[in-house]
Amino acid sequence: MPRKIELEEKVRKLREFFQQERRIPGYAEMLELFGYRSKNAVFGLLKKLEELGYIVRSGHKLAPTGKLTGSVRLLGSVQAGFPSPAEEELADTISLDEYLIRRPEATFMLTVSGDSMIDAGIHPGDIVIVEKGNKPKKGDIVVANVDDEWTMKYFTIDQAGVRLDPANPKYRFIRPRRSLNIGGIVKAVIRRYG
Repeated sequence: MPRKIELEEKVRKLREFFQQERRIPGYAEMLELFGYRSKNAVFGLLKKLEELGYIVRSGHKLAPTGKLTGSVRLLGSVQAGFPSPAEEELADTISLDEYLIRRPEATFMLTVSGDSMIDAGIHPGDIVIVEKGNKPKKGDIVVANVDDEWTMKYFTIDQAGVRLDPANPKYRFIRPRRSLNIGGIVKAVIRRYG
């Protein structure tokens, strides 16, 4: 008779490992972590975790989902205009990583310094999530290396070529003189209050 997998305990151990190491353990580490003697037992557990949505597999690589790494409860919506009656009701659970990041392999984060994008709602101390690899469109906020200096601005193209526009009237637009390298497109802004 096959051994029953104590899934809750395995998920707890895997979650603890991920929180400490920021990665999924390898097969040899899983043998020790779960007290298994064979890699087949590890394979069986991983298959079950994949079926239940705790991990995803891409070729031979494993990646955790928000269900494993931890997620935040989504309790419904709230009016930002006129007040309306609201009841707390569990609508779903979401992982902020899954919500904010579409392509983890092409995504990085930066802490903002300076106030040139303040009218776009990007303030000093905020964290921006940037995705590299796509060609920017007019109006995208980009992180760019212009003449050997990094900046974050609106991407614009006009008759004279590429122009990078600030979102603060205290600053002037920038035109590349020697070089322009787009590091990525800003996809989200994260700000902590308090």
